[in-house]
Amino acid sequence: MIVSTPNNSNISTLFSHPVRLLAPMEGLTDPLMRQVLTQIATDLGRPYDWCVSEFIRVTQHVLPAHVFYKYVPELYTASKTSSGTPIHIQLLGSDPILLAETAQVACDLGTVAIDLNFGCPAKTVNNHRGGSVLLDEPSLIRDIINAVRLAVPSQIPVSAKIRLGYTDSNNMNDIRQAIADSGADWLTIHARTKTQGYKPPAYWEKIANFSQLAIPIIANGEIWNPAHATQCINQANTPHLMLGRGAVTRPDLIAQIDDSNIELSWQQLVPYQIAFLQGDAKNDKVLIGRYKQWLGMLSKGYPEAHILWEQIKREKQLKYIIDILQSNLEPVKQPSSL
Repeated sequence: MIVSTPNNSNISTLFSHPVRLLAPMEGLTDPLMRQVLTQIATDLGRPYDWCVSEFIRVTQHVLPAHVFYKYVPELYTASKTSSGTPIHIQLLGSDPILLAETAQVACDLGTVAIDLNFGCPAKTVNNHRGGSVLLDEPSLIRDIINAVRLAVPSQIPVSAKIRLGYTDSNNMNDIRQAIADSGADWLTIHARTKTQGYKPPAYWEKIANFSQLAIPIIANGEIWNPAHATQCINQANTPHLMLGRGAVTRPDLIAQIDDSNIELSWQQLVPYQIAFLQGDAKNDKVLIGRYKQWLGMLSKGYPEAHILWEQIKREKQLKYIIDILQSNLEPVKQPSSL
């Protein structure tokens, strides 16, 4: 097995400080959600270091350019959101050659990094030999990462995202060794197995088992507030965090981790919600559905969101929802153009 040498200078620059990432969440952090959440973080003065796209499945053939542009329209703008936050493309599959060739296409289109998904717990994905089911095949994980690492230019980082295991974490040592032999530039770990899904708690302390690897480790899972972030950093033995559902529920979480005095009030969040409802979508029905999904999550972080949810949960008119939000606006600073 030939393992390429990582571009250590580039990686050292990326991780010269504790990084904060916006997680790829299938069906949630689509381009519009990424655009709004990264804008909020930037406006609060603590932008995400980068975000990661929803996974793009690679199964039977090398993907054409239009698929990448569909899932990652940021490729049109130098692989950055409108706030200037870089986006990394995430691929999912089980064929090392297909993934390597598809990664080359992504690089030709201008991606700044490739991330490989070995953590998705969805049954439909796992049943097609993708995502977390590959954690039972550590040697294949190694081969996939190495094939992609060898195929793309050395200046393009290749990272991986895993869970602690599939049904359990008994082969965690084998997974760790596979990552060590793969040539991955860094590793993100969701602190639960596939079987544990998203049910609390997250086992941050088990991430520390990977700290002996000579690459940066990013911790992910069950970080809902600054206290959780501190506990995770201490138990996982890494300063680097990827924020998922907590960042959608409280869009100011990224800033609060570094400064607990920063807070985005509901009134300050309203203009961003309006911007979301005025964003690009296939049609109004899709946009309303996506917004209601977000509002349902916001209700866990803002009491006002629950009140609004009761008002609009059956509403099908986009203009009506926007009008309700605008009626609650206070004279606050408007967000930057999205």
